[in-house]
Amino acid sequence: MNISVRIGNSVFLNPVTVASGTFGHSEEFYTSKEVKCLGALVPKTVTLNAQQGNAPRRICETPSGMINAIGIENAGIDAFIIEKLPKLKKVGVPLIVSISANNEDDFALMVEKLNAAQGLAAIELNLSCPNLKKHVLVAQDAQATESVVRRVKAVSDYPVIAKLSPNVTDIGSIALAAEAAGADAVSMVNTFAAMAIDIKKRRSRIGNFTGGLSGPAIRPIAVRMVCETAVKIKIPIIGMGGISCADDALEFLIAGATMVAIGTYNFVNPRAPLEVLEGIKAYMKENKMTDIRELIGSIQR
Repeated sequence: MNISVRIGNSVFLNPVTVASGTFGHSEEFYTSKEVKCLGALVPKTVTLNAQQGNAPRRICETPSGMINAIGIENAGIDAFIIEKLPKLKKVGVPLIVSISANNEDDFALMVEKLNAAQGLAAIELNLSCPNLKKHVLVAQDAQATESVVRRVKAVSDYPVIAKLSPNVTDIGSIALAAEAAGADAVSMVNTFAAMAIDIKKRRSRIGNFTGGLSGPAIRPIAVRMVCETAVKIKIPIIGMGGISCADDALEFLIAGATMVAIGTYNFVNPRAPLEVLEGIKAYMKENKMTDIRELIGSIQR
C-alpha cells in the first residue's frame, strides 16, 4: 500500500501531519515513538523577532470548538534555529516550519536564515498577518498573497506552502494567486474570526476581544472550502479544520486534500494524529485501494 505524498521536491511517507500551534515546541511530544510515525511535523509559527503574545485570557472553549488569541508567542527565528531546530531534526520526521512576518523583507530574511540552517522539508507561510497597506490580512488579499509568495519563492531552498485564511468571500481566488506566484502547496483553513461574550461582565471572554475559532465546529465549512478549491488549482492542498478522527480526515482527502493536519483535537487526544493515520490505512484496505492517489479527490460530483 502506497500512502506517500509529495509537495514540491519533498516526499512524505504518509499524508498525516499536525497544525502549527497545536504541538508547540515541546520536546516531550517529539520524543514519543508514535510521533515518528507521522508524515511531517509542523511546529508553532515563528516570527523574526521574539513576541510576547496577546494579553490573557487567550483561550475560550465554545460548543464543539474553542476560540484562541495567543498572538504567536515565540522566542524569534534565531532562538528557534539555535535552541529548537536541532532537537526537532533528531526526531527523524520531515519538518515543515511555519513562519509569519509583517512584510515581504522579513519573510525573505527568515527564509534565508532557514536556508542556512538546512534540513527542512518545506516552509509554511502563515499569511494571517496584517497587510499594513490595506488594513486586512495578507491572506485576504490575492495581490498581497501573490507578492509575498513570489518573494519567498525567489529565495527559498525549500518547497513553499501558503497557509490561507477562511475569512474571505472566495478562498479559491486566493489559492489561485498563491499558485500563480509559484507556491508548491496551500494549507487550508486557518481559524475563523469569532468572539464570545461573558454576559455577566458584558465583556469579551478573550483578552484580545476577538480570536480564531477552531475545532469540530468548523469542519463542514473547511471541507467545503477544500472541495471547491481543489478543482481550481493543480498544486496540493493540506486540509485542516476540526479533524478529530479518521472519518473526518477522509472527508478532506476525498474532497481533494493531499495531506491532512490535526490541530485543536491534539489538546483532547494527543494520539489523534496516529489514530487518523491508522484509520486511513484501514479504509484503503477495506476499499481495496493500493495507492493514496485513488482516494485523493475521489468525491463523486
